[in-house]
Amino acid sequence: MINVLFLCTGNSARSILAEAILNHHGEGRFTAFSAGSNPAGTVNPFTLGTLERRGLPVDGLRSKSWSEYADGPEFDLIFTVCDSAAAESCPVWPGRPISAHWGIPDPAAVEGDDAQKQAAFDLAFERMKRRIDRLIALPLDSLTPDALRFELAKIGKEAEQA
Repeated sequence: MINVLFLCTGNSARSILAEAILNHHGEGRFTAFSAGSNPAGTVNPFTLGTLERRGLPVDGLRSKSWSEYADGPEFDLIFTVCDSAAAESCPVWPGRPISAHWGIPDPAAVEGDDAQKQAAFDLAFERMKRRIDRLIALPLDSLTPDALRFELAKIGKEAEQA
């Protein structure tokens, strides 16, 4: 089992989407977690609605601090999904996790009516799903750590164009 942690500052939208997507589509090979450096304390309702409309389970999803994981589990991969989290000084994680930045614009920051907000969450979901699909397709068992770092960074950069 490959343990993956998705980090964002507020842990209410992007990192929660990523956790739910990977746990649902990870083909039993991954266990995904999410956390924030300054958690909002609640999951954004648009996050939950976006996941539910796509048939992904939302039970157990919650906004939480990365300090909950200071003593484990041991992570294999850590992704920052917002620029502010990528710039923060992260804790030292047990083991030797490989990290990458997969920045996605914050859908929770979009102002406007509910349709505009939902469109932002749908776009964030689609971008994250494409990245996770590419992660799942990687031959993880045969990649060296350096090759894996390169592939994960490439996924994050190429997906920025989409």
